[in-house]
Amino acid sequence: MAKRSQRIVLKFGSGILSTAQGIGLSRRQIARLAREVGALVRAGHQCVIVSSGAVAAGLATLGLAARPKQLAAKQACAAVGQSQLMHAYASAFAREGLAVAQLLLTHNDLDSRTRHLNARNTLGHLLDRGTVVPIINENDSVAVEELNFGDNDRLSAEVAIMVGADLLIILTSVDGLQDAAGRTVPVVRDFSQVAGLVRADKGRVSTGGMVTKLQAAQLAVKAGIPVSIASGRKAGLVYAIVAGKRVGTHFPAK
Repeated sequence: MAKRSQRIVLKFGSGILSTAQGIGLSRRQIARLAREVGALVRAGHQCVIVSSGAVAAGLATLGLAARPKQLAAKQACAAVGQSQLMHAYASAFAREGLAVAQLLLTHNDLDSRTRHLNARNTLGHLLDRGTVVPIINENDSVAVEELNFGDNDRLSAEVAIMVGADLLIILTSVDGLQDAAGRTVPVVRDFSQVAGLVRADKGRVSTGGMVTKLQAAQLAVKAGIPVSIASGRKAGLVYAIVAGKRVGTHFPAK
């Protein structure tokens, strides 16, 4: 574990929070991720989670067998699932001796100077408490961009910039950016050299694929924040990334 205290933003995609069928949440996965984040907090790090998963959580409740295509149906799933998602997080982090705080944001909130400052000040106060893990999601019942395009990838970069993060970790259902032979690219310093490797593949309940993750990484790196993209299905990778080990694909800060 890194000795220096860091402010870390962790983005959890829908594909690593839902069940294998993509319907409902995997409480086992959420519990493991909470243990790993809890260990970081106890080690002195400040952690913010940007979480997808509300739509997947709401599918079962609404009796749907797959992610709907109609926007209103997606927003209905998110409205139902958001409380379930937060309850799952609250229960998991309570076992780690930590509380959670919910913040629902839109890109307009971050573009507005007043709302941007209010959100930043709120997050700063929560992090200074040392016992609270803020959990951020897009306000999917009123906003549409992440529902249709990004699965909170861009939002995670914007949050990392807003809070002055030392590191952004994007956890997804693959091991990182892969080359043409299917091997994980360990380090990316020039985004133009890997643009041709990016495919728009998406999971059953996710919306962004690697395209939006690479865009988010580029946004954060330009702001001086290093980024790692790695598998959220493999235990222990969060510790390894924070300790500076080469896991997944790493994007050094400019």
